[in-house]
Amino acid sequence: MATKSFDMIVIGAGPGGYVAAIRGAQLGLNVACIEREHLGGICLNWGCIPTKAMLRSSEVFHLMHRAKEFGLSATGIDYDLDAVVKRSRGVAKQLSGGIGHLFKKNKVTSIMGEATLAGKGKVKVTTDKGVEELTAPAIVVATGARARELPGLEADGDLVWTYKHALQPPRMPKKLLVIGSGAIGIEFASFYNTLGADTTVVEVMDRVLPVEDAEISAFAKKSFTKQGMKIMEKSMVKQLDRAKGKVTAHVETGGKVEKLEFDTVISAVGIVGNVEGLGLEDAGVRIDRTHVLTDEFCRTGVDGVYAIGDIAGAPWLAHKASHEGVMVAELIAGKNNVHPIKPGSIAGCTYCHPQVASVGMTEAAAKDAGFDIKVGRFPFIGNGKAIALGEPEGMVKTIFDKKTGELLGAHMVGAEVTELIQGYVVGRQLETTEEDLMETVFPHPTLSEMMHEAVLDADGRAIHF
Repeated sequence: MATKSFDMIVIGAGPGGYVAAIRGAQLGLNVACIEREHLGGICLNWGCIPTKAMLRSSEVFHLMHRAKEFGLSATGIDYDLDAVVKRSRGVAKQLSGGIGHLFKKNKVTSIMGEATLAGKGKVKVTTDKGVEELTAPAIVVATGARARELPGLEADGDLVWTYKHALQPPRMPKKLLVIGSGAIGIEFASFYNTLGADTTVVEVMDRVLPVEDAEISAFAKKSFTKQGMKIMEKSMVKQLDRAKGKVTAHVETGGKVEKLEFDTVISAVGIVGNVEGLGLEDAGVRIDRTHVLTDEFCRTGVDGVYAIGDIAGAPWLAHKASHEGVMVAELIAGKNNVHPIKPGSIAGCTYCHPQVASVGMTEAAAKDAGFDIKVGRFPFIGNGKAIALGEPEGMVKTIFDKKTGELLGAHMVGAEVTELIQGYVVGRQLETTEEDLMETVFPHPTLSEMMHEAVLDADGRAIHF
């Protein structure tokens, strides 16, 4: 068995792994990246990107129904689900192929196969040509995560789906149950509900989008309900009885069990890390509940072994994985002044209708942390651009430390807030104060003006509401 030597080996080519590999190569390292399935990982192939393509189709479909509001005429409005899916898969394929091009451009050695740690600085790779051994002083584990499956609620691809089935549906659901109202669950609920499925969402926590600020969750729930979704909070699916063409869900709420019938179920109850078969525990890497334990620099405690992205724990976000990839590559290359990622400065975005985006602390978390806070709010209805766009429903909320003026958190719901949130992310990264933001000139007419007004409102100075 021939041995090939590298400076850095990356296991997994998702948004953490491929970015780590490219950054390492840019810094002059000889890098190999091993991927068992698709370049781009879940994000590009089965997650972030294809879901956004499908949600864009449903958004356009929704707007077509509103043509009259805009002085336009559209008749015979319909959709072709197969064509919607085909477009989504095409977008994913284009981006996945782009990573292969980037690897070639940056001289990253790309290997399709299964990797296992095989001793200090060694990785065994099984490809369709056989087994080979690679060596490197630095190994980066970036194997990501997969959908969590609960006993009795396992997917079968016919009646019960995971996100993968929902992205390539065998049919259009008529009566849909979505289990879990995190980002994945609520995005699929939004997509299928907009296309006409009678949609019910069951959430075990006391509100939908449970990681968001309570006020934003309440606003989103109101909007989802108005669109015809049935939202069941503090509820749990205890069992699924499967029969031909139908599923009976036993849903428990407040101690009472209700039997509800559906033709399709989407399970979106979290994720588990892909830690199996990698030889991690034999190497001495510590694992807790399917996630690798690391320090703030993604070091596992085993010399030369790093873990980044979803496998290294929350927040399970592609952009967090990519930044960790860059950080680790720079550490391995010996760069000075490498900074760890601050979880409180990473934005979360959910692309349902209306969109939801946030960064930093919720109001409740800020209070629990002992801050004396000031809160500012501004509604979309007070913004000229939002009204002109025909998107007057939404709000922007800001939370400041009364003592220092620090922006502790920002939370939004409404049109295009996933793009707007980055303004506050930059603000937090630059340690901006309330005063700095109040003195910033925002262009008119834009949705971003609401960000300014929400800051002004925290000081009782909002102009347009």
